[in-house]
Amino acid sequence: MSLPQLTEADVTTHQPTRRARLKWVIVVDENLPAGQATNAAACMAAAVGKALPDLLGPDGKDASGVAHPGLPWAGCSVLAADATTLREIRVKATTKDDVLIVDMPEAAQTSRVYDEYLGELAGTAHDELDYRAVSLVGPRNRIDRLVGRLGLLR
Repeated sequence: MSLPQLTEADVTTHQPTRRARLKWVIVVDENLPAGQATNAAACMAAAVGKALPDLLGPDGKDASGVAHPGLPWAGCSVLAADATTLREIRVKATTKDDVLIVDMPEAAQTSRVYDEYLGELAGTAHDELDYRAVSLVGPRNRIDRLVGRLGLLR
């Protein structure tokens, strides 16, 4: 996996997100209860923000002068897929250059202690992991080919 390389030309805060070269999606297991789906999406966003801090736009101030933290200039679509499709998307994404993959294995939501999660992860073969969510950031055309047929999470 290689991180997308962002240049100044890529950061398009002055254009609609659909015109951005970069695309960010979070694909969540459509069968999760709302709370777990929301948790998975929030955790994906935190990990992506750490990996690609340039994905966040500058802070802004409202008309009263109150500061508001920067948000992703590329936007982020939260999509839904069944567990099998989620796994397939993740596998296919690993073959693409310049695509950041952040995933949430099931153990991340079932473990209450982070070190226990890491232990369970270390003891499970890659092809035996079940995923709750997968986040992808990369060139728009590559991401569209991976998730183009999926609908928004409802």
